[in-house]
Amino acid sequence: MRILGIDPGLRSTGWGVIACDDGRLSHIANGAIQPNPNFADADRLRIIFSKLDDVIAQHKPSQAAIEQIFVAKSANSALRLGMARGVGLLVCGVNGLAVGEISARAVKKAVTGTGTAEKKQVQDMVTRLLAVTAKNADAADALAIAIAVSNDVGKLANVGVGSSKGEATVGLSAAIAAALARDDASNGGKT
Repeated sequence: MRILGIDPGLRSTGWGVIACDDGRLSHIANGAIQPNPNFADADRLRIIFSKLDDVIAQHKPSQAAIEQIFVAKSANSALRLGMARGVGLLVCGVNGLAVGEISARAVKKAVTGTGTAEKKQVQDMVTRLLAVTAKNADAADALAIAIAVSNDVGKLANVGVGSSKGEATVGLSAAIAAALARDDASNGGKT
């Protein structure tokens, strides 16, 4: 199963595609759509729609997940975020994808173990869990959204993350522990 994660934004919409096969997560692709900030909102939204449509056509996810709206700094910020989020929902709907919605707090909890994790902690865990460095912070957030949804929106599931050497890991916590152990071993025991 392939999952598309979307971190919506009018300035930068992050996207990430992961596969969840036989209890293993793997990175497929990630990126960020960053329309020219001098363009009118309608043109920026059209670009986001078109690029997300291309991502769906190329990577063929079977489902999608998008971050829920949170209380923004201002009503104008919330409105603009909502427009980008609406485009993300629309492009998924046009392509027949079921879309799960998840809060930023639930994503952080699913990926790092705490709902109050800093953005850098989420990025670091995405890198460790998928053995890839995301294109930018928005792409890392989108990958984290996909990971969280693959893990039943933060509830521990029988999903292992790791190498294909056949190591048995059960649940995201075990996957996190395995990723940390691999990092520790590659650093010669220095973390």
